[in-house]
Amino acid sequence: MSAVPDTPLFQPLYRQIAGLITKSLDGGEWQPGQAIPSELELAARYKVSQGTVRKAIDELAAANLLIRRQGKGTFVATHAEEQSRFRFLRLVPDDGSAERLSRKFLDCKRMRPSAEVAQALDIPGSQAVLQVRRLLYFRGAPVVLDDLWLPLSLFKGLTEQVLSAYEGPLYGLFEKEFGVRMIRAEEQIRAVAADAQAAPLLEVAPGAPLLSVSRVSFTYGDRPVELRRGLYDTAHHHYRNRLS
Repeated sequence: MSAVPDTPLFQPLYRQIAGLITKSLDGGEWQPGQAIPSELELAARYKVSQGTVRKAIDELAAANLLIRRQGKGTFVATHAEEQSRFRFLRLVPDDGSAERLSRKFLDCKRMRPSAEVAQALDIPGSQAVLQVRRLLYFRGAPVVLDDLWLPLSLFKGLTEQVLSAYEGPLYGLFEKEFGVRMIRAEEQIRAVAADAQAAPLLEVAPGAPLLSVSRVSFTYGDRPVELRRGLYDTAHHHYRNRLS
């Protein structure tokens, strides 16, 4: 057990190894999209069996931190991967068709967080945040109005121009340019009525039913790094989730 210091002894050994690999990911030892050492190399590094390392990697792959590629090895998961690009977007057309979304950024400004935003991001109220507002479109029609709050300390240099110029997924930008990878998210969903500000942006009548989705996204170590509140027009779409 001396090979895995500073970890609770009651944890299974493979989970201790998974924790050490995660620390290396968090520290930037292996970058998104980069191959990690082989199971044999990791087993020698941590002085454990290859089977223990394999079980640790299986757990991290199930958590979308790593990706196994047959015959090539194991790689750090990235939001640039096609299967990960829209993992956090659950809006699906009723007809089941595969659609490419487009977006328009409306604002990106520095501000002092409200008490609610500071609490969600686990930062002092005196620490500045960036507020980003954008619209997402399906087939040219606005269907999502998003407001995002990000700790300024992690996203210095993020502007509306940078956001608009980047063509990939937003989380891909955060990962590539700012070294912030979104690992998981917690959401709360409720039905609301479109208010006077949201209605014209989503091109719906005031009072029209919308789905309000509030999300906190976390990076390594369960550190919150984004608060997002979205208003979804579900007249021709539905919110899909898979339970297992």
